[in-house]
Amino acid sequence: MISGSKMRLDRLCRVVVLAVAFCAAPAWAAFDLPELMGLLARQKSGEARFTEQRFVHGLEGPLDASGTLSFEAPDKLVRRTLSPRIETMSVDGNTLTLSRGNRNRTLALDSMPELLGLVEAMRGTLSGDGATLQRYFKSTVTGAAGKWTLDLTPNDSRLAAQVRSMRITGRNSEVLGLEMEFVGGDRSVMHISPNAPASALPAGAPGRATP
Repeated sequence: MISGSKMRLDRLCRVVVLAVAFCAAPAWAAFDLPELMGLLARQKSGEARFTEQRFVHGLEGPLDASGTLSFEAPDKLVRRTLSPRIETMSVDGNTLTLSRGNRNRTLALDSMPELLGLVEAMRGTLSGDGATLQRYFKSTVTGAAGKWTLDLTPNDSRLAAQVRSMRITGRNSEVLGLEMEFVGGDRSVMHISPNAPASALPAGAPGRATP
């Protein structure tokens, strides 16, 4: 015959086990790099506006810039700066083109390992290419799908000699911010405002074609 105290003890043990399992459940479903990459990979192309502040050691106040960004998976990326002066950086595969006024300069991206790492940080994130990111960076993901942060620390010694860390923030499949901390104390902060896709705009709104 089982005593009442023995039954109460068994019941208490079961309650404790269930409580521990319940509390541990979020850890099993933690938001991680593969899940983030899966979200980002859904976005095959996009356009956005950006504002950027560059904090340079020894200068009072930040250096401001603004313009537009566009991306087309898997490897096309264009940054067009409109202020303080018009210039364009366009990347297509391994080809980098810099344009300012009537002057154009075309380079092989892999000839500049430091710049290649920075470009791949953006392209890898925007295209959801986790393998590329991990080739160049140690990555840490925090948050959840609705508000996530991706911290990147360079693996490549040449990139690490210039860039200390990068932090990319976003919501679902949208990248909303990029912060870079440079060796020596300089820092840049970019805020990104994705353009709404044409299908999401009401009829007659700017940016949507009228049938």
